[in-house]
Amino acid sequence: MLGPIAIEQANEIGKSILFLVEANPGPGLGILLAYTVFGKGSAKQTAPGAMIIHFLGGIHEIYFPYILMKPALLLAAILGGMSGIFTFSLFNVGLVAPASPGSIFALLAMTPKGGYLGLLAGVFAAAAVSFVVSAFILKTSKNDTKDLAEAQAESNSLKQTRVTADNVSVEKNTTNFATPDLIVFACDAGMGSSAMGASVLRKKIKDAGLDIKVINKAISQIPEEADIIITHKDLTPRAKEKKADAYHISVDNFLASDKYDELVNRLK
Repeated sequence: MLGPIAIEQANEIGKSILFLVEANPGPGLGILLAYTVFGKGSAKQTAPGAMIIHFLGGIHEIYFPYILMKPALLLAAILGGMSGIFTFSLFNVGLVAPASPGSIFALLAMTPKGGYLGLLAGVFAAAAVSFVVSAFILKTSKNDTKDLAEAQAESNSLKQTRVTADNVSVEKNTTNFATPDLIVFACDAGMGSSAMGASVLRKKIKDAGLDIKVINKAISQIPEEADIIITHKDLTPRAKEKKADAYHISVDNFLASDKYDELVNRLK
């Protein structure tokens, strides 16, 4: 609904604030920053990586599971969004076209000359408000009723994506599992959940003192030198078509950190 109205406004006056209602990464940035500072467990561990993907990559859905962990954080998102729109209004800021994906770079690219200060003010005002509200909720509320893996599964189910119990299956092909140099997390876009999984395993690899590189890529861009490839089980057949001689690990959840512990122990 907002898109056609915004396009009409942009044609008439050269910009529209309606393009910023959904695209503003500020509220999500504040929520993820609060988890980075005040979160616990896997949520605290993965929030910094999610923050980069959200703010710089524009993949907003990556912070949805963090809200599902603590639904009261919807208030932080709402108040953050309101603060951003209010600030954009004060500075008379708008975009000339939709910013997709909603990264800070895309927003700046679609901002007309002279509007950069107001845009940044609105984004960071939204981030500041959502951070303060999120921090208060995280500090004062009881323990989470679900962990991040459960919240991510719920987020996927809300998108009508098939989600099943958390387990890992491994199939070995011709690669020598004992001497891997490169582990690749692969998904459709090479960002989002695979980036979070790579972040979790990368830290565990480093803590174990292993010299193995861990990256995330789109399935279509899996490098030839990949020794171990980790994918969601629904995507494993495509990964095998791309590189059949790798050691493939299929997971139901990229945040299955206990399964990564098993992998690290095998590598050691």
